This record gives sequence, C-alpha cells and structure tokens, in this order.
Amino acid sequence: MPQNPIYLDHAATTPLLPEALAAMQEGWRIWANPSSPHAAGRAARAALEDARARVKAALGWDGEVIFTSGASEALAIATKNVSPGKHNRNIVSGVEHEAVLRLMPDAHRLGVDADGMVLISHLEQILKEGGPMLVAVQQVNSETGVMQDLEALAAVAKSHNSLLLVDAAQGAGKLPLPTADMIALSAHKFGGPVGIGALLVRNYGLLHPGGGQERGYRAGTEPMPLVLGLMAALEAGNAWLKRASGLRESLTNQLLENGAEIVAQESPRSPTIAAYRMPGKSSAAQLIRFDGAGIAVSAGSACSSGSLKASHVLTAMGYAHPGEVIRVSIGRETTEAEIARFVDVWKEIRG
Repeated sequence: MPQNPIYLDHAATTPLLPEALAAMQEGWRIWANPSSPHAAGRAARAALEDARARVKAALGWDGEVIFTSGASEALAIATKNVSPGKHNRNIVSGVEHEAVLRLMPDAHRLGVDADGMVLISHLEQILKEGGPMLVAVQQVNSETGVMQDLEALAAVAKSHNSLLLVDAAQGAGKLPLPTADMIALSAHKFGGPVGIGALLVRNYGLLHPGGGQERGYRAGTEPMPLVLGLMAALEAGNAWLKRASGLRESLTNQLLENGAEIVAQESPRSPTIAAYRMPGKSSAAQLIRFDGAGIAVSAGSACSSGSLKASHVLTAMGYAHPGEVIRVSIGRETTEAEIARFVDVWKEIRG
C-alpha cells in the first residue's frame, strides 16, 4: 500500500496557516484602494496601517516597514534605491541566495570558511579600502541552514560607516531579527501567503523614493488580503521551533549512524534546515528515489534546484562533494513518524 506523502521542503515554501487564511478572507472584504481619499479608501488605509503596526510589533522592529511582493523585490528596492552618499560599492557574501547575487553582480565577494561562516577579517579588509559600502549578508543559508554572526558583522559595518542589508527569508518569523539597517523577508516561508513580503528599513532616509505607494518607496496598490495574511502568520508565533529542533537533531543523529555526512556540522544552524551527503549517490538520483517514495526534499534552494550546475554555496565553502548533497527542511507539520520514514528510505537508497 502506498505511503502517505511526506513534505520535507519547507525552506522552499511552507503551507498556509489557517490563521493567515482567515485574515486574508477578511482582507478580501476590505476591497477599497488604501490610497483613495473617500471613506471606503480611508477605512482600507486604517486597516493597512494597523497591520503595519502589528507586523512591527510581532517582529520586534522599531524601524519602518515597506510591503513588497516578496523577499526578492525587497532586496531589489534595498540594493537599487540606497540614497546618494550612503554607499559607493557593494559587498556580498559568496553564499548568498541567487536573488542577491543577480542584483549585485559587480560586488566584492566575501569569502567563507569550510563551515560556511563569513570571514569577518575579509570584510574588515575590504571596508578599509574605503567606504561607505552596502554589505549584504544573509541570516540563514537556504541550502545548509548556517546562521551567520550578524551581530559581529553589523558592528564591523557600522565602524566603517557602512550599511548592512540582511536577507532574512529563512529566518524571519522563526528566529529573532538580526541587527541590521535593512532586512528582507517573505511571508510564504513562515506560513503566510505567496506574493507578499517586506523590506524593513531602519529609517526612510536610507532610501530614495522609487514608487507611488508605500510612502513613495514601492509602486502598486497594496494587496490588503496578502498583507493581513503576512501579519496573521507572524502573530501565530514560533513555539513549534523547539519541537522542530528536536526532530532535526534526531534526524541528524540517525543519519550519522547510517553513513551520512553533515554539511557545516560545526556551525550554528537553523533548527529547520540541514544538508546531508550520501557518499557515492548523486543528488539527482537521491531526489528521484525519495520522490518515488513520496518524500519531497531538494538539492539546494528552490530557485536553483532545477539546475544541473554545482551549488555555488557548497563551491564557495570548498566542499569536496557538492553533487551528493540534499537538503531536508522541517516545518510546523513535520512529525516523528515522517522523520522515521525518511530514515528508512535513506537506508534503502544507500544500500
């Protein structure tokens, strides 16, 4: 009898929370344009600003919030609209998401060590060449789960009069926000709807306006239902993370007993993401076998897992066997039975 499908690719996207769906349904009833001056428009504007305040409260953020279509657009606004005089060059870590690397193709590339951690000494060296600069470093790597030391990186950037931009797509809504000047996030990574995200900005003075809505920093009518879904997903909290951390630890221990190699095992890592190597088995072959067994995993970030090229993240780390690594990412719904089933299939594939 076929096994029930098991979804272990929550870093790509995770199911919509019931609380977010209910908030979105209320949002569809607030149909007026928040920019309209009449009573219906003013009511929509009031609901939008209430949601903005609640998002800030849920995140513990005391700066500004610009709603976007997701983390990619938030990153684009942050990199393209920095106010004149705030930076003259860009710096980006070599393990950033493809969305960041595409936006900053000519940036200085920060090196990382074998465990995926940004070399702070390298950042200091580049910043000494002259600033101010815009430094882009992620909170959590989407392929390995490695968490960067953003407190230290923020301190170095600040000491050189430079700005820190953080891609927090894999951390926001789960982990505390890092210290940064700008932070990008995406709702569908923490149980909100696809198509909505935000750029958190320490103050509007960091950016020059680039649109008609969102205080003039983003063009397009604000999607009220999606905004409310994002808000509700954040307010649902992250109490489930403790259980997720236990599941990931259990999975790691079981796979170690069965011949796995843990990528970046010595680094601080997200409780929901881990990368595992199965020696002698290609990532593609593993994905096919797992999928055939009804288990969804990936071989990297969702934006690049369809590509046959080697992972730029593992390459930047100097990892010797990037073509034998898969990513497992855990969500609210993941159970011990699902982890046990994954381990059983791992053993079958390993042979």
